[in-house]
Amino acid sequence: MTKSYAPRMHSAEHILNQAMVRKFDCGRCFSAHVNKKKSKCDYHFARALTDDEAKEVEAVVNKAISANLDVTEDMVSIEEASRNFSLTRLPDGVETVRIVRIGDYDSCPCIGEHVDNTSEIGEFHMISQDFNDGVLRIRYKLGDPEERWG
Repeated sequence: MTKSYAPRMHSAEHILNQAMVRKFDCGRCFSAHVNKKKSKCDYHFARALTDDEAKEVEAVVNKAISANLDVTEDMVSIEEASRNFSLTRLPDGVETVRIVRIGDYDSCPCIGEHVDNTSEIGEFHMISQDFNDGVLRIRYKLGDPEERWG
């Protein structure tokens, strides 16, 4: 069975990850379920987010989305990739790594499908977040990219 991708959601996941890294220095999510209707990301964390922190993360993600950033990819050697990224999740025997870049906001190794520009994503809505046993789970959905939002 072929894995079903949701390029808008997957691109939003990258932006959310970078927002969390920049705000909390917590690292990218260690687990994600990306679906067309709603998605979730799990982070190693020490607590739940405050309401203000959740609103700030949502605002930062939406600011990046609304910047109409191009989403590009490069193939680089494993040596070059290892200088800039954690490659612990790569299978053995890989010689080149695909790096997905969202403007100058985020870059990371990835095999998933993405939008061409963040204008295709739509408004990011954090629909819930909770904390259990050292894991912060953030659930989100996206608005229609055709609708203009403030």
